[in-house]
Amino acid sequence: MTENGAVSTARELLRHLPAAGSPAPVAAWFSWASPDDDIDSITVCQYLFLTAFAEGHEPYAHSEEVKGFKAGEWRLPEGARIVRASRSTRNCAVYAVSEGWSLFAQRYYNRNGVVVVSAVDPELAEATCRRAAKLVRKKVKRDDERIKFGFWHAGANGAVSQERPIEAPQWPALRGNYAAGVAGQLERLMALRAEEVNGKLILLHGPPGTGKTTALRALGRAWQAWCRTDCVLDPERLLSEPGYLLEVVMGRDGGDRRWRLLILEDCDELIRGEAKHTAGQALSRLLNLTDGLLGQGRHILVAITTNEPLDRLHPAVVRPGRCLAQVEVGPLSADEATAWLGTGRRVPRPATLAELYALKSGHEHAEPLAAEPSTGQYL
Repeated sequence: MTENGAVSTARELLRHLPAAGSPAPVAAWFSWASPDDDIDSITVCQYLFLTAFAEGHEPYAHSEEVKGFKAGEWRLPEGARIVRASRSTRNCAVYAVSEGWSLFAQRYYNRNGVVVVSAVDPELAEATCRRAAKLVRKKVKRDDERIKFGFWHAGANGAVSQERPIEAPQWPALRGNYAAGVAGQLERLMALRAEEVNGKLILLHGPPGTGKTTALRALGRAWQAWCRTDCVLDPERLLSEPGYLLEVVMGRDGGDRRWRLLILEDCDELIRGEAKHTAGQALSRLLNLTDGLLGQGRHILVAITTNEPLDRLHPAVVRPGRCLAQVEVGPLSADEATAWLGTGRRVPRPATLAELYALKSGHEHAEPLAAEPSTGQYL
């Protein structure tokens, strides 16, 4: 038999082959979905799966892309009966059926894949597909020191967001980096749950080098089960351009229904006492995001770091009820600094975390850090 003859024979077989569980043969829909000369066993699995959807027996479909598709035999949702399965060194696929739904799963050569389910109602299609995708997704061992952060900035055509993993140690490993009173406040914040949120603004203020950014990375890790973390790289522009602000507020969650924590670092100019005059509408937009119309209906928390002392901040920012937490992150006392250093050498005065790291690395004459604007994201 010639190659074209084999293809023709396969097409005819598919055209008249009844779908699993269906009394009727596959009908005229194959006139527009007939396999071409690239027909193979995976194509057969896929076309057979499509029958119930195309004929209207299962008119609802849901699909899930799977990154990290398991190799070998796959577990399928309970009740699934495999009708066709195809395996090769590059691709694998399976077509299975059950009461009220059909399933097609394919693993590509790049170790990713797709799961598609058609069903008699949309809820059944989605639930079965999500369950199947979970069963075939390879479990990746999470690096305990890294979590995913989103990073936003304004681009030529609007807001740009990228997600990447960053180091974020667990809070117990960091507790000793903070003075006792500060550590107690941060620990209560780390333990917060979604249903306990009361206030939308988190304010960390104090001199540079005291670990404000490190605390926020740990917070993102502690809250990752119920809150995802986004860092805005250009907060001044965010609050000066309404279109950019709206894009960031609306987000691109891809169905992720967790809260969002927006981190705005080094916002001294925006929240000083004279900010209403120097920053124009930026302060108003920030306040609107935390408890105004802009933030209504959006599960968004805003974390701000500043080097300014509390008495120099705008009273609207620090008023009662607005802040979920307001923490002054200062230096460790002389005793705490001596204990942190752990060399037996007495530290004669309070010291910031940056100073202690400098001493620990051998910089014997490290100077105290002045309260000046920081470069951001270093501690």
